[in-house]
This record gives sequence, C-alpha cells and structure tokens, in this order.
Amino acid sequence: MLVYLHGLNSSGQSAKANRLRTALAPLPVLAPDYEPHRPHAAVARLTTVLQQVVADSGPPVLVGSSMGGFYGRWLITQLPCTHLFMINPALRPWAQLRGHLGEQVTSGGERYTLTRELVEQTRDYTPARPCSDLPVPTTLLLDLGDEVIDTRAAAALYRGCARVLAFPGGDHAFQHLDEVLGVIREAVAPAAVA
Repeated sequence: MLVYLHGLNSSGQSAKANRLRTALAPLPVLAPDYEPHRPHAAVARLTTVLQQVVADSGPPVLVGSSMGGFYGRWLITQLPCTHLFMINPALRPWAQLRGHLGEQVTSGGERYTLTRELVEQTRDYTPARPCSDLPVPTTLLLDLGDEVIDTRAAAALYRGCARVLAFPGGDHAFQHLDEVLGVIREAVAPAAVA
C-alpha cells in the first residue's frame, strides 16, 4: 500500500496523486484529504488514517510532496512504515511559510487565512536533527529548479542518511515523477519488479 500526502493548498486528487494511482495500478494508492495549513489537525487526521492503514494492510510506503513530505518525516517516527519518499519537501515550514501569511485558496476553492500561529505550530513536528532518527529507508526526490524550497539545502541536510535523487531544472510541482516511478514501485512491491 502507498499513502500519498499532498502539499499545502492541494488535495488527494492532485495531479501527482492521480499519476501515482495510474502508474502503480493495480497496487493500492490512498491519498487522503487533510488540511496541511492546520498542523495539529493535519497530524491528528493523518495519524488516524495511517493507524487504519497499518491495521488493515500493514505498514505502508509514504510519499509526501512539499508539506506532505514534512508531515511524512514526522509520521515515520510515530507509526510503522516501510519507506518514506519526500518530494521537494518543506523541511522548515515555520520559516518557509512566513512570506505566505494571509488569505490562501486551496485547489478545491476553499479560502482560509494562514496565520503566524498556525505556521509556528509546525515547529512541534520538526526534527531537531533530520538524520538522527530515520527508522525507515528514506528517499528525497528533488527538482533543483524548485522556486519554493531550497532543494540544495534539503539535499545537504539528508546526505549520508537518505538516498537523494536530484534532477536539474524542474520546479516545485516536481516535473520528474515519471523518472522515479520505478523506484517508488520497487519500494511498494519489490517482488513485482523483476
């Protein structure tokens, strides 16, 4: 089972979620909706979803994009998972989101206000040392042309403790998903890749 965690203002019906569903079929891909901009509520919702997945299907592979990668990084320390893929992850949203305070609109048209208080709540889920407690194999998938996060800093943070697959160009949406589908498939169903 693969669980995809979408980013800020996205949804479980995002282009990446749908591409993973199509490319990995018939392997199951779950992409729950949650509110990444409300950290405590996001963690509560994702914890509940993952507890059910583990109970029903065993430990999943997590694939998180941007804020989904941020939450995935925390969740692997709380619940059994088999692999974490972080796509252009927001590793320090308490710093990265300061410039985006104010009114936001989700891909589904929901309006909300991103406040300093909500952004500061992400500190509760930020590891002090990213490499110190990685309980599962972890892979960073980075487009070096990302206009939102510093992908070189992300690569430097995880070099030595995670596999880093970095691609020239691209953007925050990650334009190289097709190139890494085989790597993701192998993590979800190693026996199916031969």
